[in-house]
Amino acid sequence: MNKLRSIWRGDLPLREAFWTWVIGVGLLVNLSSSVLFLALMTADRPWAALVVGYVLSVPYNILAVVGVWRSAARYEGEAGHAGLARLATVVVMVLLTVT
Repeated sequence: MNKLRSIWRGDLPLREAFWTWVIGVGLLVNLSSSVLFLALMTADRPWAALVVGYVLSVPYNILAVVGVWRSAARYEGEAGHAGLARLATVVVMVLLTVT
């Protein structure tokens, strides 16, 4: 729980926020929820599929975007890297949310 608070506040280094929490954990959360969504739809459980598909993944995606955005604001390296991390995070999370 402390790690999630650190992500939300932007306390993590940009590299960790992006590569670990957006790419690593984000892909795992979204792929898992997509597989469960498809399984529940196949089992004719649309409401359960909706909950699993979106109620579980969308809050995480918001957390990841906000965390990277805030970490990028504190990033002391090249400004272009922070901007690219922000852009990539938004694009990846939007794509993972709508697919």
